[in-house]
Amino acid sequence: MTPSSETFQAAAANADRASKPGYGVILANQPGATSWPTTAATWILLNEKSQDPAAAAQALKFFAWSYAKGDKMADELDYVPMPDEVVADLEKMWSAEIKDDGGKPLFVASK
Repeated sequence: MTPSSETFQAAAANADRASKPGYGVILANQPGATSWPTTAATWILLNEKSQDPAAAAQALKFFAWSYAKGDKMADELDYVPMPDEVVADLEKMWSAEIKDDGGKPLFVASK
């Protein structure tokens, strides 16, 4: 096995994302025969209740657009696109946990 986009994506896909609050799981040493052992991810940090819900909603919209449309750009910049199943899980978590003061989700997952 060699380090590649596929082996980094395997580490992300095989991680037990639900084991840590906010999906704060470290991607190093994840299970799976094709998971590269020294994988890391860039984090998105948002408060569950934002002081500026409109700005938080726009940030989530941007990240969703980035995940949906940015794979080619990520590759060109030597980043690894997040696997689709991980993105779907993240978007569900955003919908469930990031809300305005009235409890309304700031993001609605498409799936």
